[in-house]
Amino acid sequence: MAKKSRTKARDQRTTTSTPGEVGPRQPCPCGSGRRYKACHGAPGGPVDTYVRRPFEGLPSECDLIALRELVPAGTAPLTLADSLDGSERSVVLCSLLPMAAPAMVRESGEIWLGLQVQHQFGDPARDLGAVLIKALAAAEAGESGVIGLTDAPGEGPRLQDLVTGDTLDVTVHDGFDYWIADVEDKESMAGALDQANEQAHPTARLTRVEAAYWTDVGTKEHLRWVMPEPEDQLLDALARLHAAGKDVIVEGARLVGMFRAHGLLAPVWDLPLGTGAEVLEGPAATFAAALAEALADESPLSTEERAARSGLANRQVTIR
Repeated sequence: MAKKSRTKARDQRTTTSTPGEVGPRQPCPCGSGRRYKACHGAPGGPVDTYVRRPFEGLPSECDLIALRELVPAGTAPLTLADSLDGSERSVVLCSLLPMAAPAMVRESGEIWLGLQVQHQFGDPARDLGAVLIKALAAAEAGESGVIGLTDAPGEGPRLQDLVTGDTLDVTVHDGFDYWIADVEDKESMAGALDQANEQAHPTARLTRVEAAYWTDVGTKEHLRWVMPEPEDQLLDALARLHAAGKDVIVEGARLVGMFRAHGLLAPVWDLPLGTGAEVLEGPAATFAAALAEALADESPLSTEERAARSGLANRQVTIR
């Protein structure tokens, strides 16, 4: 009886809050995924400020998200802003660096920035900006090696403040051999490199559409496509195409769901084994045109389209 009374009292405490007030155990309204008491409801506010769409405004935002979340081995050169000291220095954005390092200054003075890192401080664009500033300072001092980021960087420039340009020139590699392309003693790193390469699934970027990547994970092939449209409009458009049977990229393919990463959606298709990347080029371009038409359609969804939308919304997995 006492246990039931305590449960009832606890339920009353959690339900009798001021209208509009967020309970301590409810999700924080900022979208961080944490409970309110561990985020903006914590004493002094959140430890790390969560940014829902951290890469907005950066060149090729969708490709950058793919490099961070989907592509095992990829690189893209960055162009530093003219106002930045050392703006003529070569900087390369990398999907992954050895030991998941945030950055490296090479012996040549070139700077590599890593996207797939172990730290999570709430705003990866701010983290990238902080580690780039540290790497530039080290390079100017003639130092080389790994540049770490062990603590939240605090206030400072974000990557958007430090680079310029409209697009990224992405190169997808077969493995991580680019790590040692400028290293003379390659034999000493051969074992670690082989181990890393074994974990890299074959991946290719389609050329006729933006931010669409084919991959072969052994038991299946997938097409994963990061799209820039707002989530609600994109779900409506995908639902229209699904209900009309127009979301089958190639015969035997199936739209199975989507990732949500850094504020954008990435629809995922299962593909028949043996499909490969080249055969997807034309069908992907055709699908992109159909999607643009569906996005422009502002009519209410039909009953079948609403059911399709509900099914798609239930097949989402949030990565970040």
